[in-house]
Amino acid sequence: MAEITFTLDGKTVTAQPGETIWEVAHGRGLVIPHLCHKPAPGYRSDGNCRACMVAIEGERTLAASCIREPAEGMVVTTDQPREVQARRMVMELLVADQPEQEVAHDRSSHMWDMAAKQDVQESRFPTMDADHVPLLDDSHVAMSVNLDACISCGLCVRACREVQVNDVIGMAGRGHQAYPVFDMDDPMGASSCVACGECVQACPTGALLPATVTDENQQGDTADYDKEVKSVCPFCGVGCQVSLKVKDNKVKFVEGINGPANEGRLCVKGRFGFDYIHHDHRITKPLIRRDDAPAKGLNVDPANWQEFFREATWGEALDFAAKGLTDLGGTKVAGFGSAKCTNEEAYLFQKLIRQGFGHNNVDHCTRLCHASSVAALMENVGSGAVTATFNEIENADVAIVIGANPIENHPVAATYFKQFTKRGGKLIVMDPRGQALKRFASHMLQFRPGADVSMLNAIMHVIVEEQLYDQQYIDAYTENWEAEKKHLKDFSPEKMQGICGIEADVLRDVARTFAGAKSAMIFWGMGVSQHIHGTDNSRCLISLALMTGQVGRPGAGLHPLRGQNNVQGASDAGLIPMFLPDYQPVGDDGVRSAFQEVWEDGQIDPNKGLTVTEILDAVHAGDIEGMYILGENPAMSDPDVEHARDALAKLKHLVVQDIFITETANFADVILPASAFAEKTGTVTNTNRQVQMGRPAVAPPGDAKEDWWITVELAKRMGLGWTYAHPSDVFGEMTQVMKSLNNITWERLEEQSAVTYPSLTPDDPGQPIVFADGFPRPDGRARFTPANVIAPDDTPDAEYPMILTTGRQLEHWHTGSMTRRSKVLDAVEPEANCSLHPSTLRKLNVAPGGMVRLTTKRGSIEIMAREDRAVAPDMVFLPFAYVEAAANILTNPAIDPFGKIPEFKFSAVKVEKVATQVAAE
Repeated sequence: MAEITFTLDGKTVTAQPGETIWEVAHGRGLVIPHLCHKPAPGYRSDGNCRACMVAIEGERTLAASCIREPAEGMVVTTDQPREVQARRMVMELLVADQPEQEVAHDRSSHMWDMAAKQDVQESRFPTMDADHVPLLDDSHVAMSVNLDACISCGLCVRACREVQVNDVIGMAGRGHQAYPVFDMDDPMGASSCVACGECVQACPTGALLPATVTDENQQGDTADYDKEVKSVCPFCGVGCQVSLKVKDNKVKFVEGINGPANEGRLCVKGRFGFDYIHHDHRITKPLIRRDDAPAKGLNVDPANWQEFFREATWGEALDFAAKGLTDLGGTKVAGFGSAKCTNEEAYLFQKLIRQGFGHNNVDHCTRLCHASSVAALMENVGSGAVTATFNEIENADVAIVIGANPIENHPVAATYFKQFTKRGGKLIVMDPRGQALKRFASHMLQFRPGADVSMLNAIMHVIVEEQLYDQQYIDAYTENWEAEKKHLKDFSPEKMQGICGIEADVLRDVARTFAGAKSAMIFWGMGVSQHIHGTDNSRCLISLALMTGQVGRPGAGLHPLRGQNNVQGASDAGLIPMFLPDYQPVGDDGVRSAFQEVWEDGQIDPNKGLTVTEILDAVHAGDIEGMYILGENPAMSDPDVEHARDALAKLKHLVVQDIFITETANFADVILPASAFAEKTGTVTNTNRQVQMGRPAVAPPGDAKEDWWITVELAKRMGLGWTYAHPSDVFGEMTQVMKSLNNITWERLEEQSAVTYPSLTPDDPGQPIVFADGFPRPDGRARFTPANVIAPDDTPDAEYPMILTTGRQLEHWHTGSMTRRSKVLDAVEPEANCSLHPSTLRKLNVAPGGMVRLTTKRGSIEIMAREDRAVAPDMVFLPFAYVEAAANILTNPAIDPFGKIPEFKFSAVKVEKVATQVAAE
């Protein structure tokens, strides 16, 4: 469509079709006053506050510039007395009902900025009657609600219902009595609010604010901070960009900024979970285990560690740590790196193990989340990363979400999924739990746990049987199709419905819906990968996308939602035992030679190393006696965790580098105090393949250091000639050995904050979609790999009749070492809990909130039970963030043979009521 030419304040200007007068003016540097309009992605203009009125020649009434589009030849004025006075009158009427600026909830609110722009400091109009002023609502630990400052602009409603799509806030009342309410006019803290804080960031008046901004009199100032630092959220793999507001070397509050993954949105963890970095449990000096310390065990109070450790200087601690590791040397030492650290720190860690000890026994938590997904993707697609960003769902008309609960585990990504359904997209949710996305789904397949392959093969059977596949795409870009077709003949929906628990006609409808899509995407999580058949599950999803041609186009692709903030980047950087950086096989002579040329010292072992669980088995076998663990917590995260803890206790020398005395650090011989993400410089790579720059907002506490510095100092003491002086030096070396970083420079990231790989030119922001012209495999073809039905390893029986599955909660992250030290997050979800169906609780004679005992073949825990209809009657859902009821005491260490990932998602369990304890007389 052609550009539109019109006149704005006497000047000829042009507009693109769909642009409003306000947007055109703003693009020329003219800011028309506005209150209900928010110039941010996802926000629809409403035009209800009338603060942005302009005059249009030939029209009797003024127009709201935020919703009015210009027409060819239109003459618009913003600076004539009529519209200027109208805008001032609106502002004066609104100011009349506001608290005075000196005692305002937010003295620097957008409202007061707009009032000042129009020279309005006070009002001639009477204030609102006192009995009409809503009372303070301070029922929520994270946010304060002061509706005496509300102007009913509706921004909070749009933020909640249209941007985050949580549908909690609405308007109640009429006229001057209209105010936003939570649910059915409940207090915010008692409502279904998930504390994403989008309404707080949208509010222009200070009626909604972070609790850390206001004082005991509900007075505050959002401009009262010393500096603002742009960085990246340290929690999940979405990679939201954040603005950290710092006052007195502490983070005061956090806002979302317009990053490529989040477009300004955050979740409760990203917005309110920042304060863990200021917790009293932070380690501020190096610690060495005392000679007279009690035996190693899970017995150290992080607030009272003096009986177990003594403080040391950095020189003494590093010397002690390095000597203990080098004295053991070679294959007697192994390393666990961290997906919480930067790309540069992950690269250095794997290099230290490989170069310093001459083997590949280095791994990290990808082994416990998406290792099977990566194995299947490498095998069949030739790359372990996503083929399309999750934002591409905006171009899709059908999407599958299987084995993932993004509303709780990837909340910001979930906002795009929810918006997709609001636009009419068909969302097919497949999960043994009836999770929160269910209400947005066109199809909800609550299949039997562990029956993924039978269900997916049945769906593909229908596509083959009814010839719904894309033969042209298959012929051009794939191999082994005939074997796949032949294999699927035995998996009719009628045969598989008894195994997977989904009726045949539903399976057929899902097959037709997905195969009939113009563009379709498949998203999956750890419900797919954390099984002994996790690789087969992923193979099925890859085959489904390939047979329908849903790869390499806008709105089409495969996307395993990555868990940790930098699990993608750490894997890319080589923090895995079978690959060097960029997934280059350690057994390839040419690959090793290329790295040897850059690394110079040492010889890279051609043999694959041991994985996380194999390393701990080797400790029990006496083959490994020393470990260097950076930012990982296997004493909480490993399956059959008592086995892992026993292994840690057996080690002759354990070096732990962390920010807290974690459960793993309980077993350490030396603890090196590290820096949190908000205290360091470095890059991270999110689930979308977006490489982003993290920047330090505050200094590490006490003598704590950045992780890259600690690893470099250890390497020097081990005789390695490392000379890195800054993370940018490390990144520069990475670009020499990682083609994925082509055209991505440190300077570019400092300037742009984010670049998606692959980036084809120095100016290319990156490719959100890959494999449009073929795959990085022989002949450019992706492969179909048939998958058979394999039963879970630990199936229910008479003694253990139910199924245990584990996962995360919205408020808590992974092993809880960070989130349980956040005031807001721990207050919202303070107690270990499991979820069971109401009918199950009735059979057990347990009231919601009562205690139950969960027992598997590996151990037993006692925990509070919640009622949850989303959980099947024969299932228990157990979060794994609580050390006092550690889920991984119960989980099964049996592993997938390809990805070497444990079967966290399926264990046979016995559930019993815990007898009420009667206090002694």
